[in-house]
Amino acid sequence: MRYQISHITTYSYSQPVTLQPHIVRLRPRSDGTQSLTQCSLSVFPTPIGQSQIIDLDGNAIVNLWFPLEPTQQLKISILSQVETHRSNPFDFLLHPWATQLPIDYPQSLATQLTPYLGQSLDPVAIELAQQLSQKTQGNPVTFLGELNQQIYQSCQYLIREVGAPYPPGITWKQKLGSCRDLTVLFMEVCRAIGLAARFVSGYWEGDLTKQEERHLHAWAEVYLPGAGWRGYDPTHGCVVGDRHVALVASPFPQYAAPVTGAYGPGGVQATLKYTLAIQGLASTVL
Repeated sequence: MRYQISHITTYSYSQPVTLQPHIVRLRPRSDGTQSLTQCSLSVFPTPIGQSQIIDLDGNAIVNLWFPLEPTQQLKISILSQVETHRSNPFDFLLHPWATQLPIDYPQSLATQLTPYLGQSLDPVAIELAQQLSQKTQGNPVTFLGELNQQIYQSCQYLIREVGAPYPPGITWKQKLGSCRDLTVLFMEVCRAIGLAARFVSGYWEGDLTKQEERHLHAWAEVYLPGAGWRGYDPTHGCVVGDRHVALVASPFPQYAAPVTGAYGPGGVQATLKYTLAIQGLASTVL
């Protein structure tokens, strides 16, 4: 699938402010599952400097720093074209030692996965993980499918533009949450059974035939030995294939936020508005 994505984010301030350095995480990643063919970034006010860097999680991000002149607006516009490639999300074969939960990782791999394994202490996540492991007889792929469907069928989706994800226990008790809330719940249940998981920020295709309001999306990726990172979207109850476009991934949701930064003086109110358009493009046949 080929997509053109236009994402414009505007911060308006109640009085003039001086912008501190900002980090922008809105550049679609380019790897074996998707190719970034075009990407342009426009910022107002014009930064006095910017730097394209690769962060600790391997994400391509942009650092911006600004002039000292006060402004009452920050506008970040990004236009990108992406081609996705994973039409079959089940095109893998697990390593023989990774076909039963909990997975007994080799020490070297366990060390690499430490940030993604976390240390889930949420009793709700632990109980749900144990229930599903027993139901699926410890099969990792079946477990993930059941968990994805359990959250999708049990929880009502709501749009919550700002704020950190809720703790998984609150989301599951209320049976209600935004995409990032449902994703964190999914991740913590995975970690409670010893599956490495990370938070992904990106876009979901939706219905391209309708002029509907679009939103930034979130889902989880789970590391399966022999399969690598595989995406699961509990908001829509699906395994991630070629209709999702990933921006960044991190074991910690706050490091997948689209824009982070600061401004002064303190006490000034900021209002966030954004427009997001996703257009399907015709594929080139050679």
